[in-house]
Amino acid sequence: MKHIVAGVSIVLLTISGARAMQVPSDDVLARVDHLVYTTPDLELGIQAIEKLTGVRASAGGQHPGLGTRNALIALGSSTYLEIIGPDPEQPAPHGARRFGIDGLKAPRLLTWVAKGTDLAPFVDRARANGVRLGDVISGSRKRPDGVVLSWRYTDPNVVLEDRLVPYFIDWGKSPHPATTAAPGLSLSALRAEHPGPERMARILKQLGLDLPVRRGPRPSLIATIDSPRGRIELRSN
Repeated sequence: MKHIVAGVSIVLLTISGARAMQVPSDDVLARVDHLVYTTPDLELGIQAIEKLTGVRASAGGQHPGLGTRNALIALGSSTYLEIIGPDPEQPAPHGARRFGIDGLKAPRLLTWVAKGTDLAPFVDRARANGVRLGDVISGSRKRPDGVVLSWRYTDPNVVLEDRLVPYFIDWGKSPHPATTAAPGLSLSALRAEHPGPERMARILKQLGLDLPVRRGPRPSLIATIDSPRGRIELRSN
């Protein structure tokens, strides 16, 4: 059964039927740090996910100087769903907010973020193999309890293959956000569709990612999530 909720195509599946449809992706699930779900208004995005899953996201924190803030739901012990939107408590940034948030009309799944370490040499190797990941930059935010999280990541402003190529993040010594995010969801599969699946799969494998890629009319990331209201799919396109 397919529903359109807040501009996102949602497919509700029976557990047995969904298992038959999914390509095994255990290897890639271990590499997923988080999914990015963008919204023109943070509360709107929180409500959209809560309506679908029955789980309400917990406050994440502000991104200083970027004009955004987020809310989180754990998808596992070290994986989470990030709902990110404009922060009305911050002045508008000098440029556009990341992820095309300023132009959104409705919430949507946008991309995924992969776990990484030693990012600078990793980026150099990827570029030598023809995958032009963004430069490694730093980020930080303060949790509601006052704990400051800091991380290193490849620049998310660099968009590769309609964001089917993730950006990579290293939390260093900061506690992982999934440990304090609202519980209740589980990421059971992640896959992609692309008009040229063989080429797309080769690019991902150069980055050490075994994301299943099927042929489809347009690039799309599909996340299958188990929730108190059943199994759902979030699609980026």
